Amino acid sequence: MTPPPNAADPTTADRRAAHEAALFELLRIPSVSADSRHKADVERAADWVQSRLGGMGLAVDRLPTPGAPILYAESPPVAGAPVALVYGHYDVQPPDPLDEWQSPPFEPTVRDGNVYARGATDDKGQMLTHVLGVETLLASGGPLPLQVKFLIEGEEEVGSEHLEAAVARHKDRLACDVVVVSDSSQFAPGVPAVTYGLRGIAYYELLVEGPKQDLHSGTFGGGVTNPANVLAKLLAALVDDSGRIRVPGFYDDVRPLSERERDEFSRLPFDEARFKKQLGVEGLSGEEGYSTLERRWARPTCDINGLWSGYQGEGAKTVLPARAGAKVSFRLVPDQDPKKVTAGLRELLDPLVPPGARLTIKPHHGAPGVVFPLDSPYMEAAASAIEQGFGARPVFIREGGSIPIVNTFARELRADVLLLGWGLDDDNTHSPNEKFNLGDFHRGVQASAALWASLAKGESGQGKGE
Repeated sequence: MTPPPNAADPTTADRRAAHEAALFELLRIPSVSADSRHKADVERAADWVQSRLGGMGLAVDRLPTPGAPILYAESPPVAGAPVALVYGHYDVQPPDPLDEWQSPPFEPTVRDGNVYARGATDDKGQMLTHVLGVETLLASGGPLPLQVKFLIEGEEEVGSEHLEAAVARHKDRLACDVVVVSDSSQFAPGVPAVTYGLRGIAYYELLVEGPKQDLHSGTFGGGVTNPANVLAKLLAALVDDSGRIRVPGFYDDVRPLSERERDEFSRLPFDEARFKKQLGVEGLSGEEGYSTLERRWARPTCDINGLWSGYQGEGAKTVLPARAGAKVSFRLVPDQDPKKVTAGLRELLDPLVPPGARLTIKPHHGAPGVVFPLDSPYMEAAASAIEQGFGARPVFIREGGSIPIVNTFARELRADVLLLGWGLDDDNTHSPNEKFNLGDFHRGVQASAALWASLAKGESGQGKGE
């Protein structure tokens, strides 16, 4: 493993080169958690991160789980100062389809100031900025101004199956005032951001069953209930023409956007024409009365994620299908309860099923939305550090996606969470040609190094690490 830079490094360029070398080493490890053939590579990535943390002089441990190792490390407590916990992951998505990569997914390649590799931005590169930020401060010869803890896992890309239990089991050890997560994006190039809210999710599989087998649509059509027709009517009933979701009680607990938030969102440099061009669409739609950013970040939604029924092959086959299915997700905002959504969904759909058909609603995963106060001293500390690293004041945004572990941290550790993304929205996460801008990588290291002093100065803390 490349040795960490130390205080004797003569130039900033030398330190940047050493940081890039470390990043490229980690990116070369194909730690694909979804593929059992890469189990040894996942372990190897854990070993690499553990060695790096230990090489900084931190106390490092592996928290036992039935799956991939969860690494825990900590610096010494600092009396009267807050405690920060950094969360990240060293596992990556599968690289498929391989033929769409312009360079091998596990051979980091630099083009136009970006490094291309699986895991570059999600999340090896972003996670590593915090490791290197702490390492840089320690290499300068002085102690950290507060206690920093690390919790780095290897199963995020397969649902973090064992992490929630580990957090609950070790919450005394993990106690902190603020959690730092960098696994998201800036608002735009040159416009860094602090994300203060996430939507939750409620995900379902709907199955409509009719006759015991597919039937001839000419012989039986009109006399037998068609499950595909029924499913189409059920899905059409979910949302009205104004974009409002028709599930009973769905909006009862929706936390409205504040005027401050709506004003802040409207001031962001969002180019709707560019957004449409980026997506390859001619128009946008959604809930009436809200802007595109408000719909994406802070309003609940319903989307059909998958559909199947009947004959899918080439040419025509006139069948009345025996079964039809769909996958449906609702994005939730703070205060909405996934269990209440499930009850409302059944109340809406069950009466719409005609004789001769049976509906099964299978809930999958669910998580509530979360929002953190903008007036938290940790928000201002993060903004100050980002401005030092990126040379620009960050904007405050919400995110339409869901990170269930954030809810776990907030609930179990009773801590605020700072979502500080250094990536960009075109980094191709989970897709071929994933990338990370190297300038942003280095700026992320600088922002991280500045964050610890900023947090220590901005809040006296509760001494949770002592």
